[in-house]
Amino acid sequence: MKTKISILILFLISFQAFSQVGINTTTPAATLDVNGDVKVRQVPTTTTLTGFDVMMYNIATGELQQADPALVASAGSGGATNPTLFAAKKTAGISLLSLGLFPSGFRGVNFLTAERTIGSAALFSDTDNTYVVPSDGVYAIGFTFRYGTGLQASILANSPGVGIVRTRAGVATTIDSRAFSGANLILLSLTISESSLNSIYSLQAGDKISFGLVGSSALDVGLLGSSVASFYIYKVSN
Repeated sequence: MKTKISILILFLISFQAFSQVGINTTTPAATLDVNGDVKVRQVPTTTTLTGFDVMMYNIATGELQQADPALVASAGSGGATNPTLFAAKKTAGISLLSLGLFPSGFRGVNFLTAERTIGSAALFSDTDNTYVVPSDGVYAIGFTFRYGTGLQASILANSPGVGIVRTRAGVATTIDSRAFSGANLILLSLTISESSLNSIYSLQAGDKISFGLVGSSALDVGLLGSSVASFYIYKVSN
């Protein structure tokens, strides 16, 4: 009987001793403590994120911990607004800027940092009225311009419309544009002088993005006083 009790005690001691397993360490601090690199040859693939958490490595403690994907997304943006997000709206004082480096026919809207509706002032330059791309990646951009009241007698001679220009290493390129649309009525040709662009674009850190009009040389400058322009831009992927 004593022998059986002794064996049981030894078993319990042994079980307790091996409740923590160390690999390349004699003093494990967790149920499994690996002191060294870990290589996983193969893992199953999932087609959905439902029911999954993200595995995180804590640099300070060397531990693996799980985290809610929503928490990771929030932390990646500083726990608040996407740090690349910038939006602005101009309802008065619009003028069209002609800079020597702009592509032929493009004139930029004189947006100012003070007219932003959201975003950091550091993302925009009042020197050349441009959004300055903070990091490489894919960006969502939207730009809308309403000329005057939005409905004018024919101004289609030069195919005016909205445009987005990217300046990289001193070279300006039109990356997107869309003309105002027109309609021929019985006695009058009308132009719906409001248009917008909404798409995604691959950009590099330091790129400068200008928003303006193309083919705008025939527009009535006086109508710019009642015009409205707005844009948004933010990074969606690396």
